[in-house]
Order: sequence, then C-alpha cells, then structure tokens
Amino acid sequence: MTDAHIKVLVVEDDPVAADAHALYVDRVTGFRTVARAHTAAEARRVLDRTAVDLILLDLHLPDGHGLALARSLRAAGHHADVIAVTSARDLAVVREGVSLGVVQYVLKPFTFATLRDRLVRYAEYRTTSGEATGQDEVDRALANLRSPAPAALPKGLSAPTLERVTQALREGSPEGLTAAVAAETVGISRITARRYLEHLVDSGRAARSPQYGQVGRPELIYTWK
Repeated sequence: MTDAHIKVLVVEDDPVAADAHALYVDRVTGFRTVARAHTAAEARRVLDRTAVDLILLDLHLPDGHGLALARSLRAAGHHADVIAVTSARDLAVVREGVSLGVVQYVLKPFTFATLRDRLVRYAEYRTTSGEATGQDEVDRALANLRSPAPAALPKGLSAPTLERVTQALREGSPEGLTAAVAAETVGISRITARRYLEHLVDSGRAARSPQYGQVGRPELIYTWK
C-alpha cells in the first residue's frame, strides 16, 4: 500500500524541541515525521537514504546556517520543500530563502495551531493540479500558501488593542510589565489588559512569572519572549 502521507524531516539542534516539533507534525492529518536531524551533516545523511517531501528546518544549526544547508541540498538534486523555523526576523533572510525552496517561515516560539495552519495550507498547495483558467486561479493557489489567515482571537479581544498591548510589552521594561502598568500605558482597564496579556502567554509570545512583595498575594509580571 502506498503511503499517502507528506513525509517530513525535522531538522532542529535542540533534541527536546525536535521531539516537540515532530509531535506537532504527527498530530496533523496527512503528515508523518520520517526522521529527525540535529545538524546539517546529519540532515544530509538522512536525505541520502530517505525520501522526504518537506523539511521543517531550524535556521541556526551548530554546523552551519539552515539556508546554506538548503542551498547545498538544491545543488545535490534534493527537491524537498522547506518550512523554515527561526527566531530571526531579518527580511533579507526571508527573501534569500524564497529562491531556495522555502515555502513558509514560522517564528519561534510557535504554537501547535500556528504550525498546523502552515502545514494544512502547504498540503492544499501541493494538491493543486490541472490547468489554471486564468490569472485569478494562479493567484489563489499562491495565496493559499503565502497568505495564511490570521488566527481568530478569543471572543471579546480585538486586533488593534492586542497590537497596542503587544507593543507596550515589547517596548517596555526588560524586567516586564504588570497588568496595571500595561493598562495605564495602553489606556484600558487592568482587567482588560490582563486578558490580552494572558492571551499572549497562551499563544507562546509572552511569559508570566510571580513577583513577591512584602505583603499580600504576589503580582504577576509579563515579559515578551
């Protein structure tokens, strides 16, 4: 029986993160992790003996940059697509990756929902076949891959306010902000600010820790990851 799964190689130098990413991949219908590699050299060895459709590629490897690996794979005749995983936000790197088969970028830290969205859209892109009837159909096929829909916010939260809270957290003190400080900065109530901050924690973009004072309950401090 033919394996209809999209076969994925996870390349990540941190073994714990590699296992987590592989678990994420295997939770998405139609995808299967066939191997893990922790270095560029190990990834090359895997690809020489294993058929792979997609590489989930960390760009910062102990023996070289992920894009250098992608470039060498193309030169060696490997045609697997690449979803790049990185904490870097350099758009020059993004542009360079496009010519090397990088079809999506996922910024660390990411949630399962974020990766699932990219994988589902990649699967839809792969199944597009036949002859396009016009420019609109070509644009739709590419938009499926390039323009993932923004994740729906929990009820009661708005994107503009979330952006303001995010900016306050990113540009605030390196030690973090309390909900009260965030509320004053943005101009909303403390309870509302805390809802947005908790959403950022739940989505993996912020961290929460208690700050113990001399009396009373500890106050929660939020920091941007």
